[in-house]
Amino acid sequence: MSSLNLDDFTDLIERPDGGVRRDAEARRERQIVPPGSLGRLDDLGEWLAAAQGAVPVRPVERPRVVLFAGDHGVAELGVSARPAGSAVELVRDVLEGGRPVSVLARRLGVPVRVVDMALDCDPQALPEDVVRHRVRRGSGRIDIEDALTAEEAEAAFRAGVAVADEEADSGTDLVVLGDVSVGGTTVAGVLVAALCGTDASVVTGRGGLAIDDLVWMRKCAAIRDALRRARPVLGDQLQLLATVGGADVAAMTGFLLQCAVRKMPVILDGVVAAACALVAQRVAFRAPDWWLAGHNSGEPGQAKALDRMALEPLLDHAVRAGEGTGGLLALSLVQAAAALAAELPVKPEEPEELEEKQPADEPEAV
Repeated sequence: MSSLNLDDFTDLIERPDGGVRRDAEARRERQIVPPGSLGRLDDLGEWLAAAQGAVPVRPVERPRVVLFAGDHGVAELGVSARPAGSAVELVRDVLEGGRPVSVLARRLGVPVRVVDMALDCDPQALPEDVVRHRVRRGSGRIDIEDALTAEEAEAAFRAGVAVADEEADSGTDLVVLGDVSVGGTTVAGVLVAALCGTDASVVTGRGGLAIDDLVWMRKCAAIRDALRRARPVLGDQLQLLATVGGADVAAMTGFLLQCAVRKMPVILDGVVAAACALVAQRVAFRAPDWWLAGHNSGEPGQAKALDRMALEPLLDHAVRAGEGTGGLLALSLVQAAAALAAELPVKPEEPEELEEKQPADEPEAV
C-alpha cells in the first residue's frame, strides 16, 4: 500500500506572504515613478516580494531551467510531426546547445537541467546526471492502456519532489519549468479536457512542430478515446497520472507541488507544464499562487488550463518551440520587475507633525 498522501500538500503549502506584499505595495507608492505606470511590472515585483518574504525584493540571481523528458506511447498513433520515440534527439540537441532554449540560456547565463523520466532509449546514451531519476522506458498508449503502473506513477511523482528539493537546497531562487517530449501535448490535452470537463476538439492544438489537418484529426480522436479512460479516475490525481499521464508528467506535478512547499517560484512554459499545474491545483488549491504563466503558446489546451487557474501569460509572441523557450523569455521580464521594484529611488517620507502636549497641571497641595 502506498505511503504517499497527496492531501498532505494542502497543509504544507502556504500562500505567499500577504503582509509583505502590502509592504511592497506601500513602498511602490513612494517611488518616484507613479504607481501603475509600469503596468504588470508593478504586480510582478510585488508578487515576487511576497514569494521571497522580502521588501525591497531581492534580485533573481540563481534561476534555472528544469526540463522533464519522456516519450509517450500515444505518439505511435501518428499524432505528432515527430516520430514516436524520438525525444532523445531533442534532449541531445538541448544538451549540446543547439535548441532555442539552449541559445537563450547561454545568452542569459541560466543553467539548463534535463531530467529523463521515460525516454525511449538506452539510458547509457545520455549522461548519468540526466538519467538517474528515470522510471521506465517510454509509456503506455493512453487511448487503450495505462501510461504507468500505480507504482511507477508514485515513483515518478516522488522523483519530481526530489528534484524540487535538490534545486531549493542548491540555492535556485526561481525555476523555468518545461518538457522535452514526443506526444506530450496529446497527453496534456487529455488532462486539461478531463479536469475542465470539456471535449477533445476544444483542447486539441497543432503542437510545437505544426501538424496538418489529418494528423490533427488523429490527435483529436486519440484525446477523445483517452478521455473515456480518464473520467472514471478524476477523483484520484495519482491514478489519473498513471492512467493518462506519463512519468514526465507525474514528475512535473510532484515538482510543482514541492516547489510551492519550498516557496520557490516557478514560471510555467507551454501546455504540458500548464496541464501538470492543473493537476497540482486539484491536489492543493493554494499552489498556483507560487507560479507564473510565462507565455501564450497558442495551444488551446494551455489557454483553457491557465484560465481555470486564473493565470495570465506574461508574453504573447506565439512561441511554440517548447522546451522552456517561452518561459525563459518571460524570466527577463521578472528580473526586470525585481530590479525596478528594488532600485527605483524612493521619495523621502513626509515628517509627521508632532503634537505639542501641554504638561498636566500640578495638583494643588492640600
